[in-house]
Amino acid sequence: MIKTLKLTPLQLLACMFLFLVVVGGVLLKLPIATEKEISWIDAFFLSTSAATVTGLAPIDPSSTFTVFGEVVLMVLIQVGGLGIMTFAVLVVIVLGKKSG
Repeated sequence: MIKTLKLTPLQLLACMFLFLVVVGGVLLKLPIATEKEISWIDAFFLSTSAATVTGLAPIDPSSTFTVFGEVVLMVLIQVGGLGIMTFAVLVVIVLGKKSG
């Protein structure tokens, strides 16, 4: 028998954010995304910074990333800034709770 994992909306949001950061970090580490080699820590830090729309960068993105890498960064910024909050409000509405 398979048990379903029940997550609260907050836990689901945190899991989605973690998934976004991990996928973004892996995509930024790909050879197609970089002109220079970057470390895993730099890739995940930049992915987290983009997803949280913080704007911190341990490296110069314009000289380090190719067009593919810059597109990945732009998607992380958009999904992190708009998508996660939109999804969070949608989950709250679907669950019938009031959003403040």
